[in-house]
Amino acid sequence: MNINKDTAVTLSCKVTSPLGKPLDSGNMAYLHGGYDNIFPKVEAALDGQAVGFAVTLDLSPEDAFGARDESLVRVIPKSEFPPGVKVGGQLQLPGNDGHPQVFNVGKIKGPEVHLDGNHPLAGQAVRFSCRVTDVRAASAEEIAHRHVHGTHGHHH
Repeated sequence: MNINKDTAVTLSCKVTSPLGKPLDSGNMAYLHGGYDNIFPKVEAALDGQAVGFAVTLDLSPEDAFGARDESLVRVIPKSEFPPGVKVGGQLQLPGNDGHPQVFNVGKIKGPEVHLDGNHPLAGQAVRFSCRVTDVRAASAEEIAHRHVHGTHGHHH
C-alpha cells in the first residue's frame, strides 16, 4: 500500500543537528493527509511512497519546530513553584492565549524560576531522517480524531 490521504504511517525516525549530532530518535505513527501530525515537508516527501522508503531532509527552524518565541519565556517567583519539580522538569500553566501549555524548567536562580514554553529545538535547523515501516488504511475513528491510535500513535 502506498502512502496517501487517510493512511496511517509508521516511521522509524532520527533527528540530528545539520552536522549530525544526535538529538532524538524513535518510532512514530501519524495520519497522512494534511492533519498536521508531522512536519509538512516530511509529509510531502512521503506522499505516494511505500514501506521501505527512506528519506533525509534538512529542515529550517520554520519547517521544523518553529522560531523561538521569547514571549513564551517566563520568570516566576519560587514561592509559586510546585514542590518536587526540578530543572529539566515540566509544568503546565496557562499560555499566552489562556489555554494550558507545557513549560520546561530552565533554571532556578535564587528566588526565581525560569520557564520556557518553546519546544527545546525551536529556532534550530535539523536533519530529519526516516524510514517507512508500515502503511495501512486509517480507521474511521482515527480520521474523525485526526490522529493515529494504538502503537506509536495517540492513546485515549
